[in-house]
Amino acid sequence: MEAALRRELGTSVLRRAGHSGGGCISHGESFHTDHGCVYVKSNSKAEARRMFDGEMASLTAILQTHTVRVPKPIKVVDLPEGGALFVMEHLDMRGLNRHAEKLGTQLADLHLHNQKFGEKWKKDANTIGKSGGQTDIQFVEKFGFHTVTCCGYLPQVNDWQEDWVTFFAKQRIQPQMDMIEKNSGDREARELWANLQLKIPSLFNDIEIIPALLHGDLWGGNVAEDDSGPIIFDPASFYGHSEYELAIAGMFGGFSGSFYSAYHSKIPKAPGFEKRLKLYQLFHYMNHWNHFGGGYRGSSINIMRNLVK
Repeated sequence: MEAALRRELGTSVLRRAGHSGGGCISHGESFHTDHGCVYVKSNSKAEARRMFDGEMASLTAILQTHTVRVPKPIKVVDLPEGGALFVMEHLDMRGLNRHAEKLGTQLADLHLHNQKFGEKWKKDANTIGKSGGQTDIQFVEKFGFHTVTCCGYLPQVNDWQEDWVTFFAKQRIQPQMDMIEKNSGDREARELWANLQLKIPSLFNDIEIIPALLHGDLWGGNVAEDDSGPIIFDPASFYGHSEYELAIAGMFGGFSGSFYSAYHSKIPKAPGFEKRLKLYQLFHYMNHWNHFGGGYRGSSINIMRNLVK
């Protein structure tokens, strides 16, 4: 691993910095290099390259919005023995506390970025003598992402769709249901999902959804802060409904009332918000079911039962 790092980073210095971390999927460690301190995630699975490429694309997309801080991605490196490394900026982070309100504001700014860019682009296009100019950012009119991203280690289908309900049902819940079907053949889950599919469109009556760039896996373990403000990391990004972001945030704690107040002062709750939040939490409970086993079955089944009533 260290030889590959030296070669790919073009550094003579590669010294462990004594910071390590990571979760249940990848290991993380910091190193001093010729170019400063970097944080390196490592994973030996065959799918590691796909997972890290998606994370790098996600961090890059969020970085380009200049709304909320993320570690700057540097490089994905293949390991000769299999697996991959993901090198990024090292940040001295601590748990989110003082800057929770600021994160709520900045997350709303991230979610509004595409919409505001689109409004400006249309205004400029209608103004004689003014054009949008050259920029790396373009207005995104569809739901999806330009590459595969992984929520956990499972890949997400990010094919572009014009309709959000179609995207969410076919490319978020259906693949999870297919895995549950394959692994456990759960008949009740299959029957409830068949009924819920018919009900989903009614949860979106009279609301307009403009594609928003999402972090995609914003639970308490993927947020932090330093003295300058909040930081988010480990994204699984795509363009989707802004409400989707708040689903996993509410499942495992870690976010204060000030975070939500600041967020909703910029993006108020639309009618039917609570039911849609449950629908979005269904994806994460099913994803956990497929990652960690049947302990998450009950939560998944209960949400479907309540939503089909």
